[in-house]
Amino acid sequence: MRRSVTLFLALFLSLQLFGQAVNRASLLASNVTLNVSQQRLEDVLNIISKKNNFYFSYGSGIPADSLVSLKAENITVREALNRLLNGRAEYRESEKYIVLRVMVRRFSIRPEEIISGNREYVISGFIVDEQSSEKVKEASVYERNLLHAALSDENGYFRLRFKGDYSSVVLTASKENYRDTSMRFLSSIDILPEGADNPVWQGINTAFRRTGRTFGGWLVSSRQRVQALNIPDFFATTPFQASFLPGLSSHGLFSSQIVNKASLNVLGGYTAGVNGLEVAGIFNVNKHDVEKVQVAGVINMTGGSVKGVQVAGVLNSVFDSIRAVQVAGVLNEVHGNAEGVQVSGVANLVFKDLNGTGITGLVNVVARSTNGIQVAGLGNITGKKLRGAQIAGLFNYAREMHGMQVGLLNVADSSSGYSIGLLNLVRRGYHKVSISANETMNFNIAVKTGNANLYTILIGGKNFSDKELIYSGGFGLGHDVLFSDKLSVAAEISSQFIYLGNWESTNVLSRFKTNVQFKLHKLVSIFAGPAYSVYYSDPVVRSAPGYKSDIVPGKYRSFSNYTTGWFGWNAGITFL
Repeated sequence: MRRSVTLFLALFLSLQLFGQAVNRASLLASNVTLNVSQQRLEDVLNIISKKNNFYFSYGSGIPADSLVSLKAENITVREALNRLLNGRAEYRESEKYIVLRVMVRRFSIRPEEIISGNREYVISGFIVDEQSSEKVKEASVYERNLLHAALSDENGYFRLRFKGDYSSVVLTASKENYRDTSMRFLSSIDILPEGADNPVWQGINTAFRRTGRTFGGWLVSSRQRVQALNIPDFFATTPFQASFLPGLSSHGLFSSQIVNKASLNVLGGYTAGVNGLEVAGIFNVNKHDVEKVQVAGVINMTGGSVKGVQVAGVLNSVFDSIRAVQVAGVLNEVHGNAEGVQVSGVANLVFKDLNGTGITGLVNVVARSTNGIQVAGLGNITGKKLRGAQIAGLFNYAREMHGMQVGLLNVADSSSGYSIGLLNLVRRGYHKVSISANETMNFNIAVKTGNANLYTILIGGKNFSDKELIYSGGFGLGHDVLFSDKLSVAAEISSQFIYLGNWESTNVLSRFKTNVQFKLHKLVSIFAGPAYSVYYSDPVVRSAPGYKSDIVPGKYRSFSNYTTGWFGWNAGITFL
């Protein structure tokens, strides 16, 4: 009986496992009909999964946004995936999931000829795809310790020559979308294959491919771009390099993998980085970091960070952060944070935060926060917080302003600082219109913008009278002392041009006012207070008929033949 039960359980488990295996096999073997044209791969995979009641799982290596087309009836899911992905992925089933993974391709180094002797070692051969046995072109073949490299040609052929006495060399072959392969060669046969996963051969892994994707890629040869893509993670350090152009360098194709302490580029150079001094007649392009001093006649492009001094006749472009002094004839561009000083003829652009000073002839732009000073001939822009000062000939903008702005137009979303300009616009600040009368004119209108710390006043006025007409216009500044939500005191100073029917006369009225303000409603307040006026006028030129002959009241103090002063009053209503 016990044997029967055991046999039954074994049979039951076998059927269960067989059923699960059949179920798993059915995912890739199930049929699907598709008729799609120029649709995103991700959308097409969703169509397949919904039709067959399973799910796809894949990483960023699968080009989900690529456009694909396929018209087929009753083909297997495996065949559909092969066509959609062009055989570049492998598939694995797990429960109700099909996992897609980018297929890692492998190749090998097949030597054709090895010659050693007379202080020379020469090796030539082919790079071969292990799966297809096809020759692989544009693969980088290099010796890490000797810093020699070559690219395989259209037929997969390469040739390397080393000067010196070497009984053996270790060659590494690398190419994008292939796994690295390293092999040790004697004078006649390879004896030690080595995988690229060996930690001895792991590089710094901090190279930036972005320099090749920008217009900096125009400055380097196609062979060097291929070399950089093939071996992005290998770097070495040398004391010095010299080049005429990228590719025509003392380090040859390896120049983009080497960090130099001193670098001289007659026209231009392409290196991994600099830790010392680099000078170029036209351009310097660095994949990684620059430290200390870099000077170029036209362009510096850095894929990493910059620490020290960077000077260019036209452009400094840094894809990471800087702690440096940057000087450019046209533009400084930093994709990370900037700490230090930027000086340019046209613009300074910082894609993250600025902690320092930006000085330019036209525009300073900081995408996030500024902790320092921006000075520009035209305008300054800070996308988030400003803690410091903005000084511009025309406009300043900061989303949150906690410092000072000086310009004709100052704009902020919120402000706890001081804006000095003809017009200060704070979205969460003052937008007031006041109508008032005083001892000189019976109608004045003023627009007040800014915040309680400091607001600007644009003033216009008229004295309505048949025989004593007066027009005025001017500008002022004010500060509010807030005692409560309803009660406050304003201190204001203003200067107005007084028109009395004759443009030949110069009449300027300056007023110092103190107003007690009381809020009647959240949108309306009233105010009144004393004022002191100082009036400058040319007594030789008289007013036109119908205009007031003299605005000075009966009681006044004379400071000179042209200047008088007196006490007066001011009262009105403000709409908030």
